[in-house]
Amino acid sequence: MMAWLTAMSVSAQRQNPTYLSYIEHWKEVAVQNQQDYGIPASIIMAQALLESSAGQSELAVNANNHFGIKCSGAWMGGVYYHDDDSKGECFRRYYDAAESFRDHAVFLQKPRYQSCFEIAVEDYEGWAHRLRACGYATDKLYPQKLIKLIEDYRLDTLTQAAAGKPVAPVAAKRDNRPLKAAVVHKTEPIRVIDKDPEPPYMAPPTAKEELDSFMLSHPKKKFNGLYYVEAREGDTYSNVAFRLNVKERTLREHNDALGRELQPGDRIYLSQKHNFGANTYTWTAPGLSLWTICQDEGVQMEVVQKLNGLDPSVRTFRTRQKLYLRKTKE
Repeated sequence: MMAWLTAMSVSAQRQNPTYLSYIEHWKEVAVQNQQDYGIPASIIMAQALLESSAGQSELAVNANNHFGIKCSGAWMGGVYYHDDDSKGECFRRYYDAAESFRDHAVFLQKPRYQSCFEIAVEDYEGWAHRLRACGYATDKLYPQKLIKLIEDYRLDTLTQAAAGKPVAPVAAKRDNRPLKAAVVHKTEPIRVIDKDPEPPYMAPPTAKEELDSFMLSHPKKKFNGLYYVEAREGDTYSNVAFRLNVKERTLREHNDALGRELQPGDRIYLSQKHNFGANTYTWTAPGLSLWTICQDEGVQMEVVQKLNGLDPSVRTFRTRQKLYLRKTKE
């Protein structure tokens, strides 16, 4: 597997160090996605580089969106608004960039892109032109831009590595010599679909299947008349909302969690909490947070703040004190 790394070691004078660093960081993900989804690793990496400016674009920095994928009607995850073909368009927002790479692979399994998979994974030029023809991008020069990135950074070696084929080292480019058509990776395309078939098409899970799977791994519980589940390692409000088929902001509002990240063991209420707690009052303790108390009691934080005259800035208690959770007759 080390041969393909050698093949990518071309002259740094013709290459952007930021791009090289980005490739180094995400190459294994691109290789794995080719093996799992049948999309050429060279195309995956070229699209990521182009769409995200090697992770430096506004969408990549603020929304972890490295492929410029827009929301679409079925998207139930986080969103980010950004000017593109039109002003204020809706783009998908991810908890981390790895989710963006996976979603890109799933996104290309849509029927509109199925003709791409008729092309051998080694034929990156064919894939680049077919993606444009299927409507992935409106830029007429999109295929040429992908091809140039693949050839400048020898991204075809990623495809060969994913296919388990040996990669011969390539001589470094020289500044005063343009690339010629006779370079090693520009030899006659290898087409071995019959001997090395791409993985069969796997339909992505439906919203109901996602929900059923989530509920199996997160048994539903009930408290104070409210249903909730407990967060597990790796859960985020974004991916939980996606699997529950609700908007992330709605789920956060149900749980007083705007600006807060999910931790293992946290309760995730599936509907808006009540304006009264399970008990009339409780006792605070030094270091105990108001959010934790309200989650444990199934009551909205704003209600408890008003009942007890608490300043909205109060988040953690320093002393033991009586805290009312519902109105009394006093």
